[in-house]
Amino acid sequence: MADFKNINDILDFAIAREQESVDFYTNLSNKARNEEMKNVFHEFAMEEVKHKARLQKIKDEGIMEISDEKVQDLKISDYTVNITPTPDMSYEEALILAMNKEKAAYKLYMKLSTKTDDPNLREVFLSLAQEESKHKLRFEIEYDEFVLREN
Repeated sequence: MADFKNINDILDFAIAREQESVDFYTNLSNKARNEEMKNVFHEFAMEEVKHKARLQKIKDEGIMEISDEKVQDLKISDYTVNITPTPDMSYEEALILAMNKEKAAYKLYMKLSTKTDDPNLREVFLSLAQEESKHKLRFEIEYDEFVLREN
């Protein structure tokens, strides 16, 4: 686990993780063999770009909006297997991959929130966890609507 000395270290860490996600989904989009999957992965990458931009704004302007909104967890990802990304994966597999990636990011930020005594840093981590939870919910809803309801 990284050693953070201040809020900028945290934000740099989070921004780097978001860039890794952008790169990951962009790479999958570029490798996808059908147009539907290219578009799905591109959309995932754009979600991560927005998240990264939000973090950069917090870093640049020092303004952080913290919401106390509770994000519903459908727990669909709790019942899926890990997927290895391939260029010709199905839409269902892509959604599972995305859910699990967002779930891992959520867990990371929740764990980091327990590693600091600074209440401001804790709030940053909790806010980041909430964002990842929202992304996961979006993919779970998509999975529920387009995979589970078709079966």
